[in-house]
Amino acid sequence: MRLTVFGATGRTGKEVVRQALDAGHQVTAVVRDPARLPISHSALEVVVADVTRASTLRPALAGREAVVSALGPNGRQGVGITSAGVRAIMQAMDAADVRRLAVISAVPVGPVPDGESFLYRSVLLPLLRRILRDGYADLAAMEKEVSRSTTEWTIVRPPRLTDKPLTGTYRRLVGGNVPRGHVISRADLAHALLAVIDDPATIKQVVGVGY
Repeated sequence: MRLTVFGATGRTGKEVVRQALDAGHQVTAVVRDPARLPISHSALEVVVADVTRASTLRPALAGREAVVSALGPNGRQGVGITSAGVRAIMQAMDAADVRRLAVISAVPVGPVPDGESFLYRSVLLPLLRRILRDGYADLAAMEKEVSRSTTEWTIVRPPRLTDKPLTGTYRRLVGGNVPRGHVISRADLAHALLAVIDDPATIKQVVGVGY
C-alpha cells in the first residue's frame, strides 16, 4: 500500500511509520521538522509541509491509497491543531482523489460504554473531561468534520497511552468504546490504525481500542 502519515514525528506517529514500513508499505511521512523523525528506509519519503494548509499537502498525497492521521493536542499550544489539520488533510485528499482515512481521537470524546465501573463513570471520566476539556473539544470538532465528510473514514478512540511494546492482543470494538479498556500502548494503537485501513467493516465507523 502507498500510505501517507501525518503527525509522523509524534510518539504514536513514529510507531505507525515503523510498523507500516515493516509491513512492506511505501510510506510518505509529513513533518514540520525532519530531524524529529530518526527513521531511515528505502520505502520512506519525508515531506516537510504545514499540516493546516491543504495546498502544501497535495504533493504528499498524489498517488497514495490511504492516509493515517496521528495528529493530536500537544499542550495548550497544540489546541486546535487536530481539527484544523484534519480539515486541511481532507481538503487535500479530495483534490488528490484519495479516499481512505484513519484518524486518532480519544475515549472521553465518546459516550461511556456499558459495563464501566461507577468510579470511572462518576469520578475519573468527568475529572479527565474537565482537566483536558480544550483538547477533547478539539478532538470532538475533528470527529464532527470527519464524520460528515465524503472520505471513507475510520475514527479510532484509544484510552490512556503508554510507551510499552507492541502486543497485538488489545481489544477492539466497532461502533463504540471498549468497556474497562483504560489503557493501551502507542505501539498497539499504531497497529490498530494500520489494521482498520485494511478492514472494510470499519469504514465510516468509530472504533474503540484498549486492553
